Amino acid sequence: MTPASLEESYLFCQKLAQSHYENFPVASVLLPKRLRRPISVIYAFARTADDFADEGDAPQEERLEQLNNYSDALQGVKEKDGHETNPIFIALADVIEQHDLPIQLFDDLLDAFKQDVVKDRYNDFDEVLDYCRRSADPVGRLLLLLSNKPTQEQLSQSDAICSALQLINFYQDIVQDMTESDRIYIPTRELTEFNVAIKQLAQSDEDTTSLASLMRLQYQRTQKLMSQGYQLGSGLNGRIGWEVRAMTLSGITTLNLLMLQKDSALLNRPRLSKFKLFKIMLTSMSKRLYSYQAKQLLHIKT
Repeated sequence: MTPASLEESYLFCQKLAQSHYENFPVASVLLPKRLRRPISVIYAFARTADDFADEGDAPQEERLEQLNNYSDALQGVKEKDGHETNPIFIALADVIEQHDLPIQLFDDLLDAFKQDVVKDRYNDFDEVLDYCRRSADPVGRLLLLLSNKPTQEQLSQSDAICSALQLINFYQDIVQDMTESDRIYIPTRELTEFNVAIKQLAQSDEDTTSLASLMRLQYQRTQKLMSQGYQLGSGLNGRIGWEVRAMTLSGITTLNLLMLQKDSALLNRPRLSKFKLFKIMLTSMSKRLYSYQAKQLLHIKT
């Protein structure tokens, strides 16, 4: 098989990114134009690897083999062996070299996807956070590393935001994860502590009052985590700052909707209307307005 050229590889990744809708900054109009191609490449890598873990009916062994092949290809990028024919890795090698990105971040993502194949229960919240550290935090770090030279404080703030966004996504998809993948990200120890049966997590149309205390705990911890990172957007200038503020405020707004749900509707998925999304975009243009709105929704006293 003749390897694709570098330009063909980039175009392949951009086409793949544009064919999917995700809460990932894929070629977002808010992003500087210079970042759209490398981010599309990173997305193509993450999207295809995630599909190996979750999509289709392939057996566990086949999924792990596909992900291990990605690990081998990533090792080839690290060693610069020049033998790669997959356009995703041809483009990824260039992105990593041009922007001096740590390969460990890509390894962490693959490790999280492999875990998705073999693990569907989490004993405690520390286990959930460890998964978030590998499945979500690398994305935020890569975005910052592509755009500038972030400080350690900014990287830590990004980790807090990304882990919080991952948790918010879990809480929106409890029923879907349970019914489609038999996967639960609510700690099993806490399910027992709050006397919540696993079957209750798949009953979106049933009374879920008994879940109330358990879910309030999840939301409060996520709110605290987001409070540790939301200031990142206020410290970033230009379009990248706007992008980060918009993503963060979208997550905070969704979390607020989750917290405001009635006890009998805790497993319903809240959705942001087009009007609310437009308002978030406008608010995020201003660091001052963004900070004020984020503090209000996170109940941070000024």
